Formats: sequence, structure tokens, C-alpha cells
Amino acid sequence: MSIGNLSLRGLAARLGIVAAAALGILGSTQVHAQQDKEFRIGWQKGASIALVKALGYLDERLTREGVKVRWIEFTAGPQMLEGLNVGSIDFASVGETPPVFAQAAGANLVYVGNEPAAPRAEKLLVPKNSPIKSVKELKGKRIALNKGSNVHYLLVKLLEREGLKYSDVKVAFLPPADARAAFESGSVDAWVIWDPFGAAAEAQIGARILADGTGVVNNYIFYLAARPFAEKHPEVLVSAIEEVNRSGAWTVANYDEAARILAPQIGLTPEIARVAVERYAYGLKPLTADVIRQQQEIADVFFELKLIPKKLDVASVVWQPKKLDVAATAGQKKN
Repeated sequence: MSIGNLSLRGLAARLGIVAAAALGILGSTQVHAQQDKEFRIGWQKGASIALVKALGYLDERLTREGVKVRWIEFTAGPQMLEGLNVGSIDFASVGETPPVFAQAAGANLVYVGNEPAAPRAEKLLVPKNSPIKSVKELKGKRIALNKGSNVHYLLVKLLEREGLKYSDVKVAFLPPADARAAFESGSVDAWVIWDPFGAAAEAQIGARILADGTGVVNNYIFYLAARPFAEKHPEVLVSAIEEVNRSGAWTVANYDEAARILAPQIGLTPEIARVAVERYAYGLKPLTADVIRQQQEIADVFFELKLIPKKLDVASVVWQPKKLDVAATAGQKKN
């Protein structure tokens, strides 16, 4: 049977060619759309996320998957999460406290995972020749810290352990560089800071550790994402988590080389940088109920101190993808 001069067999063949061409165009469009996907990551010099950036595993993996990776530098966690809040980044790595302040400010974020506790990586320092020998002696003294950073909570808990209130000390909110200058000049009596800045002050100017986080706080490093990105591209986050863990495993096996990578970023010797690298822990995992509970305690304390304007529900902003296997493959450094 024929239709005009075209047989049914010929028509089917021609329709097959058209369909194949259409599928080819669709496939090309899908690949192009995937390659147009961008993943913007916030990072800080000297942090474990800086090693992820330097090693390049994450970039290589996502490039193969058609995702363009862009790294955007920040000076500290609070500033990074402000960037996430206003939509300039999709993914960030920060300490315990910045997410609390960011959630209180209305940031549309989700906790993706956390690395193991690293309490020795943050500390309360006093100058080498300071007469202050205990946290209790800080009553009425001036203490520098980066507002909203992990050490903000450390100070609260250290004072509480000694029977002091947050209001018993004078807090000067200063970013790390300014705090170091104030500390050296004697404008402040103590400085609450994280590594590598703390390790640098110890080695370079003989700063003395009055107390660190051991037995007081856990000091988790959290990885967070903008909720819209997490909902739209969960597969990108899964790939990113796997490559963060790959970088962490490399770090644990290569502390010296990791220190050599970080040292020039922060103007330190590899020896000092290595101290900082070893004080952190590696291996990104989904938040457990216990980690969520501890993070909720931080939020509650800050609300009671009127440092944030409202009560928070941390569990409501923990990423819950339908299918996720992010078992940490990286080794862990016990603190």
C-alpha cells in the first residue's frame, strides 16, 4: 500500500530518521543545559575546604558531570553564610555558630553534613607575659572574637564552666586580622580564636593557651547548602560530599604535604600549618540526632543571651534527601 509515491515502509523509515534527529537535538539540549549548571563554593584560606580546592578532586568530578565549579573566597564563616543568604554561593563550610546566626537572620539554608569534633582547634589565648592564669580571672577583662563564629560559643561555655556570665566580660567583635593586632598591642586582654590563626599566635608571638575546647565544646565543621540548590541539584551535593571525603582521606595520609599547601595561603611556615592541620578532623557525614541536639543547644543559649532574635528549630533545616549514601570514606583524626 502507498500514499502517493511514498510507501508505508518508506514513511516509517523517514519518520524514524526524524525521530532520531529529534532525540539527538533533545539529548544535545540536555547536555548543554547540564553543562550550564554552576556550583558556587565559599572557602577560607587555611581551612580544610582550602585543601579540597587545592587538590582539585571536586572540580574534576563535577566537570566530568557537566557542572561548572566556581570558588569564592571569604574571610570567615559568618561572612560566608551571609554570601549564601544573599545568593552569591551555593555551598559553604563553617564552624558551629555561623549557621545559628544565619538561620536566625532568615537564611534559606540546610545542613548537609559535619566533620568529626575538633575541640583542640579553637582556644582562648592570653599574651605570653599576661598575669592571667585562669578563665575566672577574665572577669571584667576585654576579649576579642569574631562575632558569630565558632569561638563565640566557646567563650560562653568557658565562662559558664567557671561560674561567670557572658556579661561579666567585655567583648570586642573583631575579625581575625584586627583581633591579632589588638591582641599584640595590648588593646585586649585575651583572644578567642580558631586555627590556623591560633597556632600562628602561639608560634610567632608566644601566645599562651588559657583553655581550648576540650571537654567544653565539640567544634564541629559543618557543610551547608542553599536550600533551593539542594532541592534542585541533590546529585551535585552527593558528588561534592564524596569528593570532600576523598580530600579528607588524602589529608590524613599526607599531613606534611597538606601543611605545605596551606602555609603560603596564610603566611605561615609549614611547621605551624601542620599543627593546625592535625588539630582538625576529617570525614564528612550526615548529621546524627546527637549532633542536631548539640547544635540546638547552641541556638537556645544564644537566644537566651539575646544574641539572636528568635528561637530556632535546627532539625527543620537539616537536609533530608530521599536517597543519600554519604558514608565517610575519609580517615578520622581523634582529638
